[in-house]
Amino acid sequence: MDLPEYTKQQLALRNGQDKPQIWVAYRGLIYDVSESRLWRNGKHYEHWAGQDLTEELADAPHTEAVFEKFKPVGKLLKP
Repeated sequence: MDLPEYTKQQLALRNGQDKPQIWVAYRGLIYDVSESRLWRNGKHYEHWAGQDLTEELADAPHTEAVFEKFKPVGKLLKP
């Protein structure tokens, strides 16, 4: 998969507030969740878009299979 790479700072701008895109990262991939009704305004329950949610998934009521609904738009660069 040849995807563009983004830094955490670039991801943070795609929070539905600073830029119109609503993106989240999981396991090194960045997903566009803009079309999800559950991510309106960049917030999903107590989670905010523009972040890496890998470690937070353990507390979610769903599995990682939820990311299969969304298209990866990039890769998260390691610091």
